[in-house]
Amino acid sequence: MAYRVLGRAGPPQPRRARRLLFAFTLSLSCTYLCYSFLCCCDDLGRSRLLGAPRCLRGPSTSGQKLLQKSRPCDPPGPTPSEPSAPSAPAAAVPAPRLSASNHSGSPKLGTKRLPQALIVGVKKGGTRAVLEFIRVHPDVRALGTEPHFFDRNYGRGLDWYRSLMPRTLETQITLEKTPSYFVTQEAPRRIFNMSRDTKLIVVVRNPVTRAISDYTQTLSKKPDIPTFEGLSFRNRTLGLVDVSWNAIRIGMYALHLESWLRYFPLAQIHFVSGERLITDPAGEMGRVQDFLGIKRFITDKHFYFNKTKGFPCLKKTQSSLLPRCLGKSKGRTHVQIDPEVIDQLREFYRPYNIKFYETVGQDFRWE
Repeated sequence: MAYRVLGRAGPPQPRRARRLLFAFTLSLSCTYLCYSFLCCCDDLGRSRLLGAPRCLRGPSTSGQKLLQKSRPCDPPGPTPSEPSAPSAPAAAVPAPRLSASNHSGSPKLGTKRLPQALIVGVKKGGTRAVLEFIRVHPDVRALGTEPHFFDRNYGRGLDWYRSLMPRTLETQITLEKTPSYFVTQEAPRRIFNMSRDTKLIVVVRNPVTRAISDYTQTLSKKPDIPTFEGLSFRNRTLGLVDVSWNAIRIGMYALHLESWLRYFPLAQIHFVSGERLITDPAGEMGRVQDFLGIKRFITDKHFYFNKTKGFPCLKKTQSSLLPRCLGKSKGRTHVQIDPEVIDQLREFYRPYNIKFYETVGQDFRWE
């Protein structure tokens, strides 16, 4: 009985051993295959993150048929010196938006720019009239108020100055007027530093008439000031004019012009006659338009003479249904001045006027 049991149990041992060996071998192969797949998947994951091509560290013998289509990885170390494939273009970075102090605005609305032209003088010469007349032109955009940048507010910087300007299109000229620039010693250099190509407009007027107009304006604000005669002379008997009084000093045009000619050529400065601006506004504005390099849009059809004020006004236009004249402060009746005082001042200004005529090449006929 014992033999049978042993006999029946004995013979199957080789087959069982073979089965166990086969199972062990299969298990080992599967383990190795899984390990290979894990390595492969790890490489594939990294290659996807880094944009590298898929590869295997090395084909396993047991999984060779399954993975034979996958190429082996390149050996570690520096990559061969061959051209690499272009990387995918990076997302476009939006351009930074310009601040309000810089050039700003849409093409339709225009852009705030530093002025290309300035009305720099002179006070009580007719600068407001020139500004209002030139604003009718479609190719000009002008600041309505006087910014006083180059004399009082220069410390605020050009960005502040630009922020005050009206928006203009590429085809339009930006313009501002501050009459006190002409007599400000630092203004020519400061404007030159902004742009040496700036075009300058100077509206001049008989210096005696200009001084009386200046005094009349001051008198309307300060009724208790001394008389015109008292302010004009240090010693009237000797004919000594007080050049420290601003109303007198402004009319010494030749003296102030010297400062401007140190920085700007004469061809870059245009002189408007305050007298002709009254008698022939279209002619004077035609020359202004030529100087600015724009077509002659403003003509006789834009003006009519206002007898009450004594100077021309703008007719109604498409943008304004009513005629437009300068404000109440313009066209005041001048105070009466002793004719002898006027004659003395004419003699004082005569050499300055002659030098001014010779410098600019125009005779304004103030004598």
